[in-house]
Amino acid sequence: MALNIKPLADRVLIEPAPAETKTASGIIIPDNAKEKPQKGTVVAAGKGTKDEPITVKIGDTVLYGKYAGTELKLEGKDYLIMRESDILAII
Repeated sequence: MALNIKPLADRVLIEPAPAETKTASGIIIPDNAKEKPQKGTVVAAGKGTKDEPITVKIGDTVLYGKYAGTELKLEGKDYLIMRESDILAII
């Protein structure tokens, strides 16, 4: 199912990974204590600017800053839209 959104210039649409529900030792984390995920999958990307083309591709798993981007809700799912410069690394 394709989304009906196309980011402009150097912006990227990311679907955040689900928050961890259990620690490595098996302790269940309640909803109000879950940390905001810092990892996600690129769903759509703009073409880049005249000076710098976009380097991430659709389907890349990326790391981004904890408070980076703007949250949006499309077709019942949560997404983040941010500039490519807010992405820290491709995994």
